[in-house]
Amino acid sequence: MSIAITRQGQGEDLVVLHGWGMNRHVWSLIKDELSKHFNIWLVDLPGFGDSHEETLSNSVDSIADQLLSSLPQRFHILGWSMGGLIATSLATRHCQRVDKLITVASSPYFLESSDWPGIKPRLMTQLETDLQNDFRKTVERFLSLQAMGSKNAKQQVKQLKQWLFESPLASEETLLTGLKLLEKTDLRNTLKHIQAPMLRMYGRLDGLVPISACQAIEPLVPQSTSYVFNDSAHAPFITEPELFIERLISFIKG
Repeated sequence: MSIAITRQGQGEDLVVLHGWGMNRHVWSLIKDELSKHFNIWLVDLPGFGDSHEETLSNSVDSIADQLLSSLPQRFHILGWSMGGLIATSLATRHCQRVDKLITVASSPYFLESSDWPGIKPRLMTQLETDLQNDFRKTVERFLSLQAMGSKNAKQQVKQLKQWLFESPLASEETLLTGLKLLEKTDLRNTLKHIQAPMLRMYGRLDGLVPISACQAIEPLVPQSTSYVFNDSAHAPFITEPELFIERLISFIKG
Protein backbone atom coordinates (compact mmCIF):
# COMPACT_ATOMS: atom_id res chain seq x y z
CA MET A 1 0.00 0.00 0.00
CA SER A 2 1.24 3.49 -0.80
CA ILE A 3 -1.72 5.57 0.31
CA ALA A 4 -0.34 8.95 1.36
CA ILE A 5 -1.69 10.09 4.71
CA THR A 6 -0.57 13.02 6.86
CA ARG A 7 -1.57 12.91 10.52
CA GLN A 8 -1.79 16.02 12.66
CA GLY A 9 -3.10 16.83 16.13
CA GLN A 10 -4.42 14.72 18.97
CA GLY A 11 -7.76 13.53 20.26
CA GLU A 12 -10.48 11.62 18.45
CA ASP A 13 -9.51 10.41 14.98
CA LEU A 14 -11.03 12.37 12.09
CA VAL A 15 -10.38 11.09 8.56
CA VAL A 16 -10.84 13.64 5.75
CA LEU A 17 -11.24 12.79 2.06
CA HIS A 18 -10.84 15.29 -0.79
CA GLY A 19 -12.81 15.54 -4.01
CA TRP A 20 -12.15 14.86 -7.70
CA GLY A 21 -8.90 16.20 -9.11
CA MET A 22 -7.58 17.48 -5.77
CA ASN A 23 -5.38 16.14 -2.98
CA ARG A 24 -5.04 16.38 0.80
CA HIS A 25 -3.62 19.91 0.62
CA VAL A 26 -7.11 21.24 -0.08
CA TRP A 27 -7.68 21.18 3.71
CA SER A 28 -4.77 23.56 4.36
CA LEU A 29 -6.96 26.45 5.54
CA ILE A 30 -8.62 24.46 8.32
CA LYS A 31 -6.22 21.65 9.27
CA ASP A 32 -4.27 23.56 11.92
CA GLU A 33 -7.40 24.64 13.77
CA LEU A 34 -8.99 21.20 13.46
CA SER A 35 -5.83 19.58 14.82
CA LYS A 36 -6.42 21.42 18.10
CA HIS A 37 -9.53 19.29 18.57
CA PHE A 38 -8.88 16.07 16.63
CA ASN A 39 -6.18 13.75 15.38
CA ILE A 40 -6.83 14.42 11.70
CA TRP A 41 -5.90 11.96 8.96
CA LEU A 42 -5.38 13.87 5.69
CA VAL A 43 -5.71 11.26 2.95
CA ASP A 44 -4.70 11.35 -0.70
CA LEU A 45 -7.19 9.10 -2.47
CA PRO A 46 -5.75 6.36 -4.72
CA GLY A 47 -4.35 7.87 -7.91
CA PHE A 48 -4.33 11.42 -6.54
CA GLY A 49 -1.57 13.54 -5.01
CA ASP A 50 1.17 11.48 -3.39
CA SER A 51 -0.96 8.33 -3.74
CA HIS A 52 -0.44 8.60 -7.51
CA GLU A 53 1.17 5.15 -7.73
CA GLU A 54 -2.10 3.55 -6.58
CA THR A 55 -4.89 2.76 -9.03
CA LEU A 56 -8.28 4.40 -8.59
CA SER A 57 -10.96 1.71 -8.75
CA ASN A 58 -14.16 2.26 -10.72
CA SER A 59 -16.20 1.38 -7.60
CA VAL A 60 -16.54 3.53 -4.47
CA ASP A 61 -16.95 0.35 -2.39
CA SER A 62 -13.61 -0.96 -3.68
CA ILE A 63 -11.93 2.36 -2.91
CA ALA A 64 -13.39 2.32 0.60
CA ASP A 65 -12.09 -1.21 1.16
CA GLN A 66 -8.70 -0.19 -0.24
CA LEU A 67 -8.40 2.65 2.25
CA LEU A 68 -9.66 0.77 5.30
CA SER A 69 -6.42 -0.97 6.26
CA SER A 70 -4.64 2.41 6.39
CA LEU A 71 -7.20 4.01 8.70
CA PRO A 72 -7.53 3.94 12.50
CA GLN A 73 -9.65 1.32 14.23
CA ARG A 74 -12.47 3.77 14.94
CA PHE A 75 -12.89 7.21 13.41
CA HIS A 76 -15.15 10.02 12.33
CA ILE A 77 -15.04 10.62 8.59
CA LEU A 78 -15.52 13.75 6.51
CA GLY A 79 -15.79 13.54 2.73
CA TRP A 80 -15.98 16.43 0.28
CA SER A 81 -17.75 16.02 -3.08
CA MET A 82 -16.50 12.72 -4.58
CA GLY A 83 -14.88 12.00 -1.22
CA GLY A 84 -18.37 12.09 0.25
CA LEU A 85 -19.32 9.05 -1.82
CA ILE A 86 -16.37 7.10 -0.44
CA ALA A 87 -17.04 8.28 3.10
CA THR A 88 -20.66 7.16 2.76
CA SER A 89 -19.55 3.75 1.51
CA LEU A 90 -17.22 3.37 4.50
CA ALA A 91 -20.02 4.31 6.89
CA THR A 92 -22.45 1.80 5.39
CA ARG A 93 -20.09 -1.12 4.76
CA HIS A 94 -17.92 -0.73 7.86
CA CYS A 95 -20.34 0.76 10.38
CA GLN A 96 -18.45 -0.77 13.30
CA ARG A 97 -15.46 1.43 12.45
CA VAL A 98 -17.20 4.77 11.73
CA ASP A 99 -18.53 6.85 14.63
CA LYS A 100 -19.86 9.91 12.76
CA LEU A 101 -20.22 10.75 9.07
CA ILE A 102 -19.95 14.23 7.56
CA THR A 103 -20.41 14.94 3.86
CA VAL A 104 -19.63 18.31 2.29
CA ALA A 105 -21.08 19.49 -1.05
CA SER A 106 -21.77 15.87 -1.86
CA SER A 107 -24.67 13.80 -3.11
CA PRO A 108 -25.45 10.07 -3.26
CA TYR A 109 -26.05 10.61 -6.98
CA PHE A 110 -24.38 13.49 -8.80
CA LEU A 111 -26.15 13.54 -12.19
CA GLU A 112 -29.27 15.54 -12.90
CA SER A 113 -32.32 13.60 -14.07
CA SER A 114 -36.02 14.31 -14.48
CA ASP A 115 -36.61 13.78 -10.74
CA TRP A 116 -33.18 14.51 -9.27
CA PRO A 117 -31.10 17.71 -9.04
CA GLY A 118 -27.44 17.50 -9.93
CA ILE A 119 -24.77 18.07 -12.57
CA LYS A 120 -26.17 18.31 -16.08
CA PRO A 121 -25.18 15.17 -18.05
CA ARG A 122 -23.96 17.26 -20.99
CA LEU A 123 -21.47 19.02 -18.72
CA MET A 124 -20.10 15.69 -17.52
CA THR A 125 -19.82 14.45 -21.11
CA GLN A 126 -18.01 17.64 -22.11
CA LEU A 127 -15.55 17.31 -19.23
CA GLU A 128 -14.76 13.72 -20.28
CA THR A 129 -14.16 14.82 -23.87
CA ASP A 130 -12.03 17.81 -22.85
CA LEU A 131 -10.02 15.65 -20.46
CA GLN A 132 -8.71 13.57 -23.35
CA ASN A 133 -7.65 16.69 -25.26
CA ASP A 134 -6.08 18.80 -22.50
CA PHE A 135 -6.44 17.21 -19.10
CA ARG A 136 -4.56 19.92 -17.19
CA LYS A 137 -6.78 22.67 -18.61
CA THR A 138 -9.88 20.55 -17.88
CA VAL A 139 -8.90 20.18 -14.22
CA GLU A 140 -8.45 23.95 -13.96
CA ARG A 141 -11.86 24.47 -15.57
CA PHE A 142 -13.43 22.14 -13.00
CA LEU A 143 -11.82 24.17 -10.22
CA SER A 144 -13.49 27.25 -11.66
CA LEU A 145 -16.84 25.46 -11.70
CA GLN A 146 -16.42 24.65 -8.00
CA ALA A 147 -15.86 28.30 -7.09
CA MET A 148 -18.48 29.76 -9.44
CA GLY A 149 -20.99 31.83 -7.51
CA SER A 150 -18.73 32.59 -4.57
CA LYS A 151 -18.04 36.24 -3.84
CA ASN A 152 -14.29 35.59 -3.91
CA ALA A 153 -14.34 33.11 -6.78
CA LYS A 154 -11.10 34.28 -8.47
CA GLN A 155 -9.13 34.12 -5.24
CA GLN A 156 -10.60 30.73 -4.43
CA VAL A 157 -9.62 29.29 -7.81
CA LYS A 158 -6.09 30.68 -7.38
CA GLN A 159 -5.84 29.03 -3.96
CA LEU A 160 -7.19 25.70 -5.25
CA LYS A 161 -4.62 25.69 -8.07
CA GLN A 162 -1.83 26.35 -5.58
CA TRP A 163 -2.85 23.37 -3.45
CA LEU A 164 -3.42 21.20 -6.50
CA PHE A 165 0.14 21.56 -7.70
CA GLU A 166 1.75 20.96 -4.29
CA SER A 167 1.59 17.24 -5.11
CA PRO A 168 1.78 15.27 -8.37
CA LEU A 169 -1.23 15.83 -10.61
CA ALA A 170 -3.38 12.76 -11.16
CA SER A 171 -3.04 10.99 -14.49
CA GLU A 172 -5.58 11.36 -17.27
CA GLU A 173 -6.67 7.76 -16.61
CA THR A 174 -7.30 8.46 -12.91
CA LEU A 175 -9.19 11.66 -13.64
CA LEU A 176 -11.37 9.95 -16.23
CA THR A 177 -12.11 7.08 -13.83
CA GLY A 178 -13.07 9.67 -11.21
CA LEU A 179 -15.49 11.39 -13.59
CA LYS A 180 -17.04 8.01 -14.42
CA LEU A 181 -17.45 7.39 -10.68
CA LEU A 182 -19.32 10.68 -10.31
CA GLU A 183 -21.45 9.81 -13.32
CA LYS A 184 -22.32 6.19 -12.48
CA THR A 185 -22.36 5.89 -8.68
CA ASP A 186 -25.82 5.85 -7.12
CA LEU A 187 -25.95 5.39 -3.35
CA ARG A 188 -29.50 6.65 -2.85
CA ASN A 189 -30.81 3.24 -1.85
CA THR A 190 -27.92 2.62 0.54
CA LEU A 191 -28.42 5.74 2.67
CA LYS A 192 -31.03 3.92 4.76
CA HIS A 193 -28.29 1.60 6.00
CA ILE A 194 -26.27 4.40 7.61
CA GLN A 195 -26.18 3.84 11.37
CA ALA A 196 -23.73 6.58 12.33
CA PRO A 197 -24.98 10.10 13.09
CA MET A 198 -24.69 12.06 9.85
CA LEU A 199 -24.21 15.74 9.05
CA ARG A 200 -24.69 16.96 5.47
CA MET A 201 -23.14 20.34 4.60
CA TYR A 202 -24.00 22.37 1.50
CA GLY A 203 -23.17 25.68 -0.14
CA ARG A 204 -26.20 27.77 -1.12
CA LEU A 205 -24.42 28.98 -4.28
CA ASP A 206 -23.15 25.55 -5.37
CA GLY A 207 -23.63 24.89 -9.09
CA LEU A 208 -22.46 21.27 -8.97
CA VAL A 209 -24.53 20.04 -6.01
CA PRO A 210 -27.44 22.48 -6.10
CA ILE A 211 -29.16 23.40 -2.87
CA SER A 212 -32.27 21.57 -4.09
CA ALA A 213 -30.28 18.35 -3.61
CA CYS A 214 -30.37 19.00 0.13
CA GLN A 215 -34.16 18.71 0.10
CA ALA A 216 -34.11 15.72 -2.26
CA ILE A 217 -31.75 13.77 0.02
CA GLU A 218 -33.65 14.57 3.22
CA PRO A 219 -36.30 11.80 2.99
CA LEU A 220 -33.64 9.23 2.05
CA VAL A 221 -31.75 9.74 5.31
CA PRO A 222 -34.21 11.38 7.74
CA GLN A 223 -32.02 10.65 10.75
CA SER A 224 -29.35 13.01 9.41
CA THR A 225 -28.99 16.74 9.97
CA SER A 226 -28.05 19.34 7.38
CA TYR A 227 -26.48 22.78 7.29
CA VAL A 228 -26.34 25.29 4.43
CA PHE A 229 -23.53 27.86 4.17
CA ASN A 230 -25.15 30.98 2.85
CA ASP A 231 -22.11 32.58 1.17
CA SER A 232 -20.47 29.42 -0.22
CA ALA A 233 -20.48 27.45 -3.45
CA HIS A 234 -18.86 24.01 -3.67
CA ALA A 235 -16.13 24.49 -1.04
CA PRO A 236 -17.54 26.05 2.16
CA PHE A 237 -14.46 25.04 4.15
CA ILE A 238 -12.53 27.53 2.01
CA THR A 239 -15.16 30.27 1.70
CA GLU A 240 -16.36 30.23 5.32
CA PRO A 241 -13.64 28.33 7.21
CA GLU A 242 -14.39 29.63 10.72
CA LEU A 243 -18.08 28.79 10.51
CA PHE A 244 -17.27 25.44 8.90
CA ILE A 245 -14.96 24.49 11.76
CA GLU A 246 -17.52 25.65 14.31
CA ARG A 247 -20.29 23.51 12.78
CA LEU A 248 -18.04 20.49 12.42
CA ILE A 249 -16.77 20.59 16.01
CA SER A 250 -20.29 21.16 17.33
CA PHE A 251 -21.57 18.09 15.48
CA ILE A 252 -18.78 15.74 16.48
CA LYS A 253 -18.44 16.90 20.07
CA GLY A 254 -22.14 17.55 20.64
